[in-house]
Amino acid sequence: MTTLTETSVAGTEDRRNTKQKLMIALDVDGTLVDHDGHMSAPVREAAQAVVAAGHEVLIATGRSLNATLPVIQQIGIDRGYAVCCNGGVTLRLDPVLADGYEIIHKATFDPGPALRALRERLPSAKYALEDEDGNFLSTERFQDSSFGVEAIGVDFQTMLEATAVRVVVFSADNTPEEFNEAIRHIGLAGVTYSVGWTAWLDIAAAGVTKASALEKLRGRLEIEAHSTVAIGDGRNDIEMLTWAGRGVAMGQAPEEVIAAANEVTHSVYDDGAAHVLRSLL
Repeated sequence: MTTLTETSVAGTEDRRNTKQKLMIALDVDGTLVDHDGHMSAPVREAAQAVVAAGHEVLIATGRSLNATLPVIQQIGIDRGYAVCCNGGVTLRLDPVLADGYEIIHKATFDPGPALRALRERLPSAKYALEDEDGNFLSTERFQDSSFGVEAIGVDFQTMLEATAVRVVVFSADNTPEEFNEAIRHIGLAGVTYSVGWTAWLDIAAAGVTKASALEKLRGRLEIEAHSTVAIGDGRNDIEMLTWAGRGVAMGQAPEEVIAAANEVTHSVYDDGAAHVLRSLL
């Protein structure tokens, strides 16, 4: 494990002044933007510079499509690909398309078994579900900025009958430790899940992660595995950091995320992503 400092960026001397095209996967929350949703000027400028240099820069986020598009625009990506919903949705970006993008892959699943098990163990938790049409269904007026659209209030039975791309569970009545223990006790099967900073759970189809979506795109782009870079801070980034030839954890990341990375940069509040991105120029 290497820690990056203000004046030296480890492992980058052989990457500077090279014309090799890199595939660079960037998490959003806690990486490009802080937990108030703010992207600093140094991070924005560094990201824009890497895009302008001709590398394949991809957003890889747990956010849904409509919450991802503003970040894509902010750092100047108008061609290429993006991964949303923790790998559940993959976009192709092209300015000639009517909306500037098209969905090229969507991984759906039956949320019923997981929702029933979670509801039994966490009856007071809030539940939201992104369906195959991009709508968000939610209980108890549950709304989050990562949804990107206004959630539609429905009863729990309606959620059980939907086809899901992403399920989100949040419990304000439990500590993160209690929440983690409940999930371990349930033993969720047939899905992929990751626990956030608080009592927050993201669920996707079995085998679907940011890394699984990125690997498909790597093959499409014909980028060598050693020419991949990923930066992230959350537990939903662990597979992506392991997948990358150079995986960089943000300074504020949990211990298990740092353990999955090759390097550690500064925290999001100290523009850690900018330090890494500038090392690629």
